[in-house]
Formats: sequence, C-alpha cells, structure tokens
Amino acid sequence: MEAGVVVASGAPIFWHLPPGRSSGSLPDSRGLWDVLWEHRTNLDGFAHSHPGSGYPGPSGTDLTTFEAVEAGLGRRLKWWITSSDHMIVLTWNDSNPGYDLEFLTPEEEPGWILELRRVSALAAWGRNVTR
Repeated sequence: MEAGVVVASGAPIFWHLPPGRSSGSLPDSRGLWDVLWEHRTNLDGFAHSHPGSGYPGPSGTDLTTFEAVEAGLGRRLKWWITSSDHMIVLTWNDSNPGYDLEFLTPEEEPGWILELRRVSALAAWGRNVTR
C-alpha cells in the first residue's frame, strides 16, 4: 500500500496516509498541499512507497506530480521512492533538463525511511494506520 511523508529540515513533518490509497495509487489532498505550502521555505522533499521489492522507479504520474508541485512552490525538491528493500531519490538537473535518479545504498538511506516502509507494509496487510 502506498504511503508518503513530507520531509523538512531532515525530519518527517507530515505522514500522507489518505483514505483511498492503494498498491498503485497515492491520492493528492488539500491537506498535503497545505503542509507543502506552509513549510515551503524549509522543505527537503517528499518520499513515497511503491509496493514490492527491488529498485522502484517513478511512474509517469509521479513525474508530472513532481513537476506540478515544484512549479506551484517555485522551487525544486528531492523526491524519494522506496520499495520494501531499496530506495532511490530524484532531483531536477538544470544542465540537462529532467530528473536525475540516484540509487541509494542502505547506508545512505535516511533513518525515517524505516517508518515509511512500516506504515506501507501495515496498510498492505489491511491495518488502519494513522500517524
């Protein structure tokens, strides 16, 4: 089950666990946008989970969402995507317009990723997870 978290100043500040999310969808919400806007000056970015294991990749919807959020905020962010065992981060490259993808080693993964994986896995098992 997909789950997300807004990260600012290196720490999670908002867990995005909306009703209606699934193993292939993480709906946007006004509440999520309000948090992004309120913290726009100190945002690091947004992380979300993809189901399964192995290296995740961004979907077309992910990429258009990243672009729209950055356009709305007027700044670039980091976009982390995790599976149950691997993580990537995407950042905009001005010199070669598009998102660069970096594969993170377990040592490079931020500490909060374990909680994101946990809430994602619990939700996949049908547990009602809130933060």
